[in-house]
Amino acid sequence: MAGSTYGRLFTITTWGESHGKGIGVVIDGCPAGLPLNEEDIQSYLDRRKPGQSRFTTQRNEADAVQILSGVFEGKTTGTPISLVVFNTDQRSRDYGDIATYYRPGHADYTFDEKYGFRDYRGGGRSSGRETIGRVAAGAIAAKLLKELGIDVHAYATAIGPVQIDRSAFNLEQSLSNPVGMPDAAAAEAAQAYLNECMKNQDSCGGVIECRITGMPAGIGDPVFEKLDANLAKAMLSIGSIKGFEIGDGFAAASSNGSTNNDAFTMTDGEVTKATNHAGGTLGGISDGSPVIFRVAVKPTPSISQTQHTVNQSGEEIDISIKGRHDPIIVPRAIVVVEAMAALTVLDLLLTNMSAKVENIKKIYPEK
Repeated sequence: MAGSTYGRLFTITTWGESHGKGIGVVIDGCPAGLPLNEEDIQSYLDRRKPGQSRFTTQRNEADAVQILSGVFEGKTTGTPISLVVFNTDQRSRDYGDIATYYRPGHADYTFDEKYGFRDYRGGGRSSGRETIGRVAAGAIAAKLLKELGIDVHAYATAIGPVQIDRSAFNLEQSLSNPVGMPDAAAAEAAQAYLNECMKNQDSCGGVIECRITGMPAGIGDPVFEKLDANLAKAMLSIGSIKGFEIGDGFAAASSNGSTNNDAFTMTDGEVTKATNHAGGTLGGISDGSPVIFRVAVKPTPSISQTQHTVNQSGEEIDISIKGRHDPIIVPRAIVVVEAMAALTVLDLLLTNMSAKVENIKKIYPEK
C-alpha cells in the first residue's frame, strides 16, 4: 500500500491497523538536539484517546506511547524516530458480520474494489485509530515549532447546528469542555443536541477551526507547494474531513474586491495587514498574519439505526452496526487537525531554508 508517507524534509510514515498489535509512526528529518521525552508526545495522544466522555467511543485504551529510536539522553539524535502505541482493548468479534457486507459511509466497498481484500476489524488502515501515528509525530513537530515561536491551536466552532458566538470566544474554554468549543454556552447547547442524537441512535458532524500564530512571512511556494494547498491536502487526508476553507473561504465568493482585499499598513516599522480576509496567505505564501482555516467534519458513519446496504454477493440487505463508536468525531479530531497543521508548516519551514543564498551562507559561512 503506497501513500502512508507525508512530507518532503520532515517526513512521517504511519503504520498499523485498528485491531492489529499496534499503531505507530517513523519520523525522519527531525533535527538533532530537540529535547524530547514520551510525556511530550503523550500529552497530545491523551487528547485524542477514547473514553474521555460519553460522546466518545468507550474503547478502553491508554494509548501509551513508547519511543523506540531516535532519542538519546533526552534529545533527538537526528536519526529516524520510531514511536509505537500497542493496542490493548480490541474486540474484533464486534466486527465479524462486517466481513460480508459494505457499511454505508465507510471505505469497505472501495477497499474491496482497490485491493480485493480488506481488514474488516474496525476498518483496518481506514480506521480513525490510524491518526495515532499522525498525532504522535505532530506533537514533535509542534514542540519544534514552539522553539521558533509558532503555535498551533484548533477548536470546534460548530457541532451540528450549534455554532459558537465569536463575541464570547475563549480559547481556554475549549480545553475544559467535552466538545472542544471556545464558548461555554455553545458547548452546553452542543451537548444537549448530542444527547438527542444519541437517543435517536444517530450521530452528527461539525466544524473545526485552526489558528497558527507566529508564522513569519515567506513560507510556502507559489505553484504546487502553496502553504494553503499543502494544508488542504493535509486536512483532507484525515478520514472524516470533507471540506476545507482558509480565511473567508467560501464567503469570499459573495464578496467584492473592495471588501475582500486586505489593506497593507505599517506597524512598528513592519509591514502588516489591517484585516485578514485571506487567512494568512497570499499567492500560496504566508504573509505574516495568523493562518486561519476551517474544516468540515462529517457525522460518524457507524450508527445503530437500521441502514440499507448490499453484501458481497450483491444482495440488498438492512443492517444495524454493533460495536463501540463515537457519536461525534469532532472533539477527538481537533488534536489531529493541530498535528497535521504542525507537520505541514514545519516541513515547509525546513524547505524554505534553501530559498535564498544568504540563508545557506548563514549555515555554511565562508572560511
